[in-house]
Amino acid sequence: MSGQERSRIDMTTGAVTPKLAALAWPLVAGNLLQTFYNLADMFWVGRVSPEAVAAVSLMFPLSWMFVSTAMGITAATIALVSQHVGAGHDREADRVVGQTVVLTAVVAAALAALGLAVRRPLLGAMGLSGRVFVEALAYIEVIFLALPFTFLFFAFRAALQGAGDTKTAMWLMVLSAGLNVVLDPLLILGPGPFPALGTRGAAVATFVARGLAAAVGVYILLRGDWGVRLRVTDLRPDRAVLRKLLVIGSPATIDGWARSFAAVAMATLVAQFTVAAIAAYGIGVRLMSVSWTVAGAVGQATATGVGQNLGAGTPDRAAAVTRTATVGTMGLLFAAAALVVAFPDVAMRVFVNDAVVVDEGVVFLRIVAPFWAFFGGTMVVQGAFRGAGQTKVAMALSFLSRWVFRVPTALVLSFGWTVTLPGGAIVTALGWGVDGLWWAFSVGATAAFVAAALWFKRGGWRTAVIDREPTGATGIVETD
Repeated sequence: MSGQERSRIDMTTGAVTPKLAALAWPLVAGNLLQTFYNLADMFWVGRVSPEAVAAVSLMFPLSWMFVSTAMGITAATIALVSQHVGAGHDREADRVVGQTVVLTAVVAAALAALGLAVRRPLLGAMGLSGRVFVEALAYIEVIFLALPFTFLFFAFRAALQGAGDTKTAMWLMVLSAGLNVVLDPLLILGPGPFPALGTRGAAVATFVARGLAAAVGVYILLRGDWGVRLRVTDLRPDRAVLRKLLVIGSPATIDGWARSFAAVAMATLVAQFTVAAIAAYGIGVRLMSVSWTVAGAVGQATATGVGQNLGAGTPDRAAAVTRTATVGTMGLLFAAAALVVAFPDVAMRVFVNDAVVVDEGVVFLRIVAPFWAFFGGTMVVQGAFRGAGQTKVAMALSFLSRWVFRVPTALVLSFGWTVTLPGGAIVTALGWGVDGLWWAFSVGATAAFVAAALWFKRGGWRTAVIDREPTGATGIVETD
């Protein structure tokens, strides 16, 4: 048995639940490690000042606005690689990997340059000022420099995931997260000979950890012993493959932008309130990101399972993978939310001791945590659509969730509304303040899940985006 065969999980045969679990758990572990070192950043920055916490909180959605482009490209990679693997086209899968590396490297360099060029006006447009502006600028400058490393690691993870290997990326994440956790207190607080860099130290730790992960990931792909191979000859631009990556990846990128811009919009709305509200929001979202992390990982595993089965011509099995993943994820998140709702102050005090911030965070968690399962269910179903190559549908669901259900609700509930009735009578409803922002998350999550479930039930995702017989050099059927 070859190294590739040993590392792959074939989702087209056997019992669905154990194979899905085997594919998903390394993704869950890897994503939790990613979240863990984000939480480590928040933990150590919380020892600097509330302004530092607020700055990192507000920069998290901004940095992910750029990373969303990588997520879009690699969503296409997962769809194409998994469908080629399911159809038995290993050489075509390798070509997709090579073109993914080319595309991610070029786009990452361009976005890093853009981010650095507009960093000051961008922060100003978000309403940041004073010490929060200074701390945020110090952090985001380094994060922009780390974008090429981040993109390359996304490419590496997507390539192996599409082939059915999720464990290798997990172990690399263990190495990266471990290094970040060690560097955080040294560079943020500066004990002994180390400089106390504050928020910039958190970003430098991330830069070093992501750089190491990217370098090792490229080496693994060049070796080719883990499911797919990066060949130097495949780094020559291939217009057909690049076009398909862009056709499938562009909606996924816009999807990510929709999510990230919405996060920036929500952060901007939160910034209109107190520093305590901003800090509580940052910590609350970090805690909520644990649920997103689990659901996102299961959604990625679902994408692989759906892609392989559509490539193999077994759409009913792809539907079974999706149902199993959705039910399991929602059950797990209901249990996790119950624990957080029972002990919200304990969860907050892990990160900050300020009583005002803790009180605000408790309100956030009690309003939002009961709806974590609906966030998760939507993410799993979106993963199924992405595995099918139906990234436009996943994009539409993100727009509905954020820009139809969440942000407008946040504006109405937080800041109130005024209606002029026939005859000139004016009806005004006072806003709920920052609590209205918290309720907007819950309303959006519930409505989005209902929309996702109904859309999936329609069944328009059941056709593969590749030809199960290779055509030409790429084995990819050109579609609009």
